[in-house]
Amino acid sequence: MLLNQAGATGAKPAAASDSAGGDIIDTTTQTFMAEVMEESKRRPVLVDFWAPWCGPCKTLTPVIEKVVKAAKGKVRLAKLNIDDHPVIPGKLGIQSVPTVYAFVNGQPVDGFMGALPEGQVKAFIDRLLGPGTDGLEEALAAAEGALADGDLTAAAEIFAGVLGEEPDNLKALAGLVRTQVAAGALEQAKATLALAPADKANDPSIAAARAALDVAEQAASLGDLATLQAKLDLDPADHQARFDLAIGLNAKGRREDALIHLLDIVKRDRSWNEDAARKQLVQLFEAWGPTDPLTLSGRKKLSAIMFA
Repeated sequence: MLLNQAGATGAKPAAASDSAGGDIIDTTTQTFMAEVMEESKRRPVLVDFWAPWCGPCKTLTPVIEKVVKAAKGKVRLAKLNIDDHPVIPGKLGIQSVPTVYAFVNGQPVDGFMGALPEGQVKAFIDRLLGPGTDGLEEALAAAEGALADGDLTAAAEIFAGVLGEEPDNLKALAGLVRTQVAAGALEQAKATLALAPADKANDPSIAAARAALDVAEQAASLGDLATLQAKLDLDPADHQARFDLAIGLNAKGRREDALIHLLDIVKRDRSWNEDAARKQLVQLFEAWGPTDPLTLSGRKKLSAIMFA
């Protein structure tokens, strides 16, 4: 067990019993097993050992309660008066108050002594909880940045790490699919996409990943891009060659060139191949994401052509 020493040695008085719906409680020797040990299998439990005669306890009480309340149910605070209930602190070898132990899965995993300031108490709880929502969002942003920079190994590792913390995180799942697509691991991307719940198929992030996979599979079936370009040079009205070239260019990261070719088909013949060029543009916009600059400009250009 890690026990971080800080602040003065002393103790603290109990505040009003649970005012946060079970997040802050006064525990006893008789209720410790259920309220601390068992509860710690569901979420971390901080045990605040205090005494009525302890001055520093009076300082720590409102601070730790404030931080626990801010955690909104992610952690419980159980306060134990060592004068009234000396058995448990005796077994743990606690000799001064305030002392705080953190229990996880029925075991003490960390702790500190003394009246720490709010910032240090919050850091202690944040460390105990591990990456929370904010941490996951930061990780997702880092993964997206790595993917945009072409660092597929880093992107895959971060997305997978987020999924390890939160298996039902659709953004991480979709990001991993797009990373696998970018790496050319299309079968692996299919398998990953299949992990998405059926009722989340229309989630924007999942839809974008599916569109990216579909476009990549189309590109995989194409021939050499130089051959397609040569065919188009010979006959600029060869819409199929232009269409295939656009898909291939997108797969090579030349998205703007792909956009230009597909818009050109729509300009020349809106109804070609049952509106294939417009439909392909819509799929690309979905794969690129609704806020992507190229999606925004492409939609404007497509609308200008359609409603001209």
